[in-house]
Amino acid sequence: MQVIGLMYSKYLRILSLNTMPVIAEKEPLIGVIDAGTRTVKFCIFRSRHTKELVEHAVDITPIIPQEGWHEQDPREILNAVQHCIHEATAKLPSLGYKVSDIVTIGVTNQRETTLVWDRTTGEPLYNALVWNDIRTDSTVDRILAKLPDNNKNHFKPLCGLPVSPYFSAFKLKWLIDNIRIVRRACKAKKCLFGTVDTWIVWNLTGGSNGGIHVTDVTNASRTFLMNIETLNWDPLLLHTFSVSSDIMPEIRSSSEVYGKVKCTSPIDGIPISGILGNQQSALVGQNCFKEGQAKNTYRSGCFLLYNTGINRVQSTHGLVTTVAYKFGDSPPVYALEGSVAVAGAAMNWLRDNMGLIHDVQTDTESLAQEVFNTGDVYFVPAFKGLYAPYWRKDARGIICGLTAFTTKKHIIRAALEAVCFQTRDILEAMNKDCGIPLTKLHVDGRMTTNNLLMQLQADISGIPVFRAQSQDMTALGVAMAAGSARGIEVWDLNAHDREVVPSDTFLPTTTDDERNARYTKWKMAVQRSLGWATTKKSPDMTDERYRLLSSIPASLYLISSFGLLVLSKVLVQAEA
Repeated sequence: MQVIGLMYSKYLRILSLNTMPVIAEKEPLIGVIDAGTRTVKFCIFRSRHTKELVEHAVDITPIIPQEGWHEQDPREILNAVQHCIHEATAKLPSLGYKVSDIVTIGVTNQRETTLVWDRTTGEPLYNALVWNDIRTDSTVDRILAKLPDNNKNHFKPLCGLPVSPYFSAFKLKWLIDNIRIVRRACKAKKCLFGTVDTWIVWNLTGGSNGGIHVTDVTNASRTFLMNIETLNWDPLLLHTFSVSSDIMPEIRSSSEVYGKVKCTSPIDGIPISGILGNQQSALVGQNCFKEGQAKNTYRSGCFLLYNTGINRVQSTHGLVTTVAYKFGDSPPVYALEGSVAVAGAAMNWLRDNMGLIHDVQTDTESLAQEVFNTGDVYFVPAFKGLYAPYWRKDARGIICGLTAFTTKKHIIRAALEAVCFQTRDILEAMNKDCGIPLTKLHVDGRMTTNNLLMQLQADISGIPVFRAQSQDMTALGVAMAAGSARGIEVWDLNAHDREVVPSDTFLPTTTDDERNARYTKWKMAVQRSLGWATTKKSPDMTDERYRLLSSIPASLYLISSFGLLVLSKVLVQAEA
């Protein structure tokens, strides 16, 4: 009996050990700062998992001093980042995690938005000029006046970009030319320039007390100042815009340890190891790592990126060449990009300016579904001109095809179709540049919750649309980049069993003839939108031409004029 009792007690101990709950080892956490055009967010991912664990977001107040100007307060951006970090990290204990479980931080941001600040005090010298600000028209005209035939594509072999108010260099040039405190700071060697990522990282890593002044290749490629081949600031471009190299941040890869957070923040001491512009970050989040894969993000604007691998494709059809990403010491991967200035912003216009809808998310879909088509109405929302592939700053918004039977439902549906037609414009250009039509399109962004919009996109483009079930892939992309950085290495981008975001599929339901006929009418509407803004040479361009002419030495001018007179006399005698 004693032996049996010992055996029974041993059995109970083994049973109790086997039935004890097993506590799985906690995955390392990755924090992400996502500073978008309208919203700043801090979210936290578990490594190798695509779903956010916690997040907190706040809206940024837009500052619009006059039509076409769009600014933000740099201090508000920074305060929003700090607030979101505090709120998001405070949610971790309830989930069984601690702030110390965060092993690294990634930063993704609105691109092209331009900031300047004092390196000694850390104070902004002016508000941030947002990417869609078009006050720099006069700056664009002065640059164009210096170029042969006013060719807006003159610098594309160097930087991959056309001359446009969209890019940071024109905004920086405007600030130096028009804001006295900026000009003085530049002369005193106290000015620093950066995009939103640079501003955030500089402040988080110490600010005026040793803050790291860096940007990554994706953000640098949108400034118009980086050489697209060498990935360095280009001396010719800096000279063209009269920008000193000492105000420029150091260009680094998208995935490496830049430094550690050094500020009064819950994440103090945690390294920052990933920086990506928001659209490139969405490309990474969509796992578009192979040449020929593409994604489209639907936000206030629309941004379509096509992975071209290690090859730089120089577009001849209105697209821009940009850096998709560069992970550590690996070669850079390039992309063709087409940008649409107004997508979701058109829906906001229907609500705020026209009063046609009350809730953008629900009304645009429900009301547009109540009609079978647009009634042949076309809406070109060129409120600030047209971006890719047209690059026409003289375009303005137009609604055409109205009849006595047109209702607000037709106009709302036409606004949704405008987003899809603009996307097809870019797809057509990509097909011509690359020679291989896309067979599918990955999409993300807030607007993709609209099922009607997704179906219209499939019908108008004629290819399947794969919608990520996670609306915003931007934060995920930079989390992957930060987690895979050398020295962090908690996210393997090449793992065969890596988790991917599930997607919904929308298949085309129209014939080629139907979609091509409607696309032809869209192109007619676009043509009618061109030339509405002033097309004559601006005073800036005229003055620049005069300065160039007056810079010719008088003796050379007289000799050339005399030579022309002699030549004309000889020609007249020859004809006689």
